[in-house]
Amino acid sequence: MAELEDNVAIPEFSNLVQMDPYLKPFEKDFKRRYEQLQKQLSKLEETEGGYDQFTQSYKSFGVHRQPDNSLHFREWAPAAEALFLTGDFNAWDKFTHPYTKQEFGKWELILPPKHDNSPAVDHNSKLKVVVHTEEGERLYRISPWAKYVTRDEKSVIYDWVHWDPPNPYTQIHPRPKKPKGLRIYEAHVGIASPERKGCHVHQLHHQRAASYKRRRLQLFFAASSRYGTPEELKQMIDVAHSMGIVVLLDVVHSHASQNTEDGLNHFDGSDSCFFHSPPRGEHKLWDSRLFNYSSWEVLRFLLSNLRWWMDEYGFDGFRFDGVTSMLYHHHGMGAGFSGDYSEYFGLQVDEDSLVYLMLANHILHTLYPDCITVAEDVSGMPALCRGVEEGGLGFDYRLAMAIPDKWIQILKECKDEDWDIGNIVHTLTNRRYGEKCIAYAESHDQALVGDKTLAFWLMDKEMYTNMSSLTPMTPVIDRGIQLHKMIRLLTHGLGGEGYLNFIGNEFGHPEWLDFPREGNDQSYHYARRQFNLLDMGNLRYHQLFVFDRDMNLTEDKYGWLAAPPAFVSAKHEEDKVIVFERGRVLFIFNFNASKSFQDYRVAVETPGTYKIKLDSDEHLYGGHGRLNHNTEFFTEAHGFNGRQNSIKVYIPCRTAIVLANEEIDYCY
Repeated sequence: MAELEDNVAIPEFSNLVQMDPYLKPFEKDFKRRYEQLQKQLSKLEETEGGYDQFTQSYKSFGVHRQPDNSLHFREWAPAAEALFLTGDFNAWDKFTHPYTKQEFGKWELILPPKHDNSPAVDHNSKLKVVVHTEEGERLYRISPWAKYVTRDEKSVIYDWVHWDPPNPYTQIHPRPKKPKGLRIYEAHVGIASPERKGCHVHQLHHQRAASYKRRRLQLFFAASSRYGTPEELKQMIDVAHSMGIVVLLDVVHSHASQNTEDGLNHFDGSDSCFFHSPPRGEHKLWDSRLFNYSSWEVLRFLLSNLRWWMDEYGFDGFRFDGVTSMLYHHHGMGAGFSGDYSEYFGLQVDEDSLVYLMLANHILHTLYPDCITVAEDVSGMPALCRGVEEGGLGFDYRLAMAIPDKWIQILKECKDEDWDIGNIVHTLTNRRYGEKCIAYAESHDQALVGDKTLAFWLMDKEMYTNMSSLTPMTPVIDRGIQLHKMIRLLTHGLGGEGYLNFIGNEFGHPEWLDFPREGNDQSYHYARRQFNLLDMGNLRYHQLFVFDRDMNLTEDKYGWLAAPPAFVSAKHEEDKVIVFERGRVLFIFNFNASKSFQDYRVAVETPGTYKIKLDSDEHLYGGHGRLNHNTEFFTEAHGFNGRQNSIKVYIPCRTAIVLANEEIDYCY
């Protein structure tokens, strides 16, 4: 192995080392990972005809109707003694339809068509795999390859429903191209309605998607049969594509439920099958099972799962959940991740799962050049978001998860006058150069019951009584409205190469998110988003929404997300002022609670005439209208704070402004 490591060459590893020389001592680790990836690709070529064929295994496993209307069933259950198929089609007889055992733990069954030449199993009927174990147990299981599972309202167990519609939906709109700057609208279909009941996917066609008909805004959610059928989901994605909206799926390949009757756990009666045997195969903190990424059939299942979502449904990419847990044997538990590079290499790294992620990203980006992959990682693993040809893991973006934590910490623990401006800027800019991040002030994690959204931390109970724009703002509402806008804009402009907002937070949604459960008497009260608040123009929720809309429209024009990282010229602790340039746009923030500054000198590199393009203090955004938008700011050849030029501006307290050079032709 050592000899192979010395001989293997990563095509563009020099790029990685040039960008970060501290990675040079770990070259052997990168070589070993890259070599394992190449070995997997070679094995796929030799044994499966390549990854293209291998990842289309969803076309042969599970159940498939053949041209003659016979049904072909295939499963992988290596520890099973026998397999049978039961369901509505045979009056739930447990023994009449046995599978035939094949090599490598596979089982097959062919059902000829009925006398009228229709398939033996009707569309929308229920099925189960009956697994007989060596110990004599009889287990009822759902096929891991099932296309559709549903649950009766009074049941806790899901059913396998045979999905073979006579008129499947055909998508007609092509996928949009990968955007340069990613703006994600993280939505959950089930809460997309103001009604006190679960939302349906077809309702989303007429809900928020229409309000965000922008070419660089993405929709981001998880699929569930609770909110519609497979065909309705395909239609929803098609409608999104018609609007130029890219749709990403939240995919969980990091772990799986402990469920047995409707999960993968103990599918064939063994404690492994898709997972490592305990203790390695158990996540104690999450009470879940951990995949065995060294297993050939597990690779087949997971990689085909990604391909299925892309091919069958037309998704445009994925947010990979729990990547930190996958990367390390300790799963991130008890690990502080100080930034010492030794934390990212060595025996604590789970290279089986790391190579799986490299393989998944390589396949996805090769087959679908516009595919977008996002990693949920808090560890800061180097090269996570660099191409596999450089030795990286191949993700496009990682979530900047420290940013929302920082905002919540500040609002919980600090008085306004004690805000540490330097620390805020550090948190927003503390990311690996050359690796893209998605910044966000709050996501579903902050909106869930047990936590509070930014709006609730800022305004609390007054959100229920003092949000009318027809009455004077109370001090609490005034502070909350202004800071809510400033926090979002600062995160948007400084925090990453992408921006994420959770459904409803763009207008300061007044309530948290909680799904019906025993603890709340199965209530839908918090399982909804009150978009009806936006229809009432006299509410300040509407003002917050209009600011969010114009913030994104301004980015759409000037494209700062696609620009290199910002140059921060000022982070003044006493004044509470932050100034930075990004993409030839000038951002100025005055977080001071009471002090406004006249003729405040700010640095700028490019000479010319600047004008205000976005102003959080405008009346239509719930501000106080203290700035004249006809004002032109002319640069002076007065070097300041590391820039060649500067201008003087008036910046009111608790105000953020975006200025652009009128003499530059912006082409994004």
